[in-house]
Amino acid sequence: MNTVQHVSNSSFPREVLQSSVPVLVDFYADWCGPCRMLAPTLNKLAIEFADRVKIVKVNVDTEPELANQFRVESIPLLVFFADGKPVGRAAGLVNQSGLRQALNQLTNAAGKQTA
Repeated sequence: MNTVQHVSNSSFPREVLQSSVPVLVDFYADWCGPCRMLAPTLNKLAIEFADRVKIVKVNVDTEPELANQFRVESIPLLVFFADGKPVGRAAGLVNQSGLRQALNQLTNAAGKQTA
């Protein structure tokens, strides 16, 4: 996996909750400036963390059920999942180095759980 996927309410369980690798979910909207600014960073990290982390996007305007389920109050909102459960959140525009560090921690924690 080396690209950011868009997921819907119907594909979310398969792509996120049942994923064999940790997942970063970006809750966003097309009209959101900070969300658009974050997109290139997520694309770079999807390539860098290919096969270790899956990065997906959920459009809060087209998938309001998911936005409500995960209590999205502001966007962009990043939710980190491990073993199908949310394990962390980051709101707003997060820089690439901060995200890289969070993804490294997520993959290290996941590796320890499966070892």
